[in-house]
Amino acid sequence: MSSINIKSIISGLKDKAVENKIKEIQKGNEDLRNDFIQQYRPFIKKVASKVCKRYINDSMDEYSIGLLAFNEAIDQYTDDQGAKFLTFANMVIQRRLIDHIRKEERQNRNIYLERDENEDEDRSEESYAEKKAALDQYDQEKQAEMRMHEIEEYRNMLIDFKISFAVLSKECPKHIDARENAINIAKMVAKSEVFSNYLLERKQLPIKDLLEHVDCSRKTIERNRKYIIAIALIYIGKFTALASYIDYK
Repeated sequence: MSSINIKSIISGLKDKAVENKIKEIQKGNEDLRNDFIQQYRPFIKKVASKVCKRYINDSMDEYSIGLLAFNEAIDQYTDDQGAKFLTFANMVIQRRLIDHIRKEERQNRNIYLERDENEDEDRSEESYAEKKAALDQYDQEKQAEMRMHEIEEYRNMLIDFKISFAVLSKECPKHIDARENAINIAKMVAKSEVFSNYLLERKQLPIKDLLEHVDCSRKTIERNRKYIIAIALIYIGKFTALASYIDYK
């Protein structure tokens, strides 16, 4: 037996052990929950540090948010989701931290833009304009960072389906009508818990069931299969920046 096969078997056994622990915790084993969270504190910090792009210690709000998100992932995880628990937990932690960062930025922006009552009116207007220009520039930079973060997460998701960006660009339907039809099918898959779970678990589209809900042939769905899957994953993964680009187009 090759070393690659041995590593694959060991990895599979570890994943199964984690899933078994999750099931026990979900049944009410709080001692195991506490031990499990303690065991994965380094993992939580690593994810938080990656999102925040700085070192995160136990006393920081971002770490507390990561802990809560990890605990949330434990409660929400089901093994029919098609993703390993740590992959799922990684996504939940990232989402909660991104929400937190965006909320903090909105609050800080409002505070920063408050006018100083001690300044004269002309200077106050000038100061406000300068601050707003600086914040607009900062917002653009942060949005670019968020988009890059989404793209990286999305790229990793596509890898699980053996789809690359290069392949995806070739698979995109050339005609507008065909492209819009594929996008609508992808949205249908993402909105349906049954369809999305099928996709995530089996790494393929539920074509037989889809044919009962769409006005197109099996051949059409199969021809655009990779594109439909890729678009569906954007909505399933809640990649808002990428989704807004699709909706805009």
